[in-house]
Amino acid sequence: MQDLKHATKRKASFGATVKTVFWSFFGVRKRSDHEKDAAQLNPLHIVIAGVIGALALIVTLIVIVKIVLLK
Repeated sequence: MQDLKHATKRKASFGATVKTVFWSFFGVRKRSDHEKDAAQLNPLHIVIAGVIGALALIVTLIVIVKIVLLK
């Protein structure tokens, strides 16, 4: 339980977390970057950014399909 409390107090910005999640969606991450991020990022921010990223991806795909079907 102490590890979770310590992890949620990490100081990396939400913008850095969004960037990390964005690149992870494409699967393009260096091992050294992954290890550095794992030590600095707040796990709660990662979950939130992941959910937002997944929703944005789904909405984008739906919009693309609707545009294609209208033609």
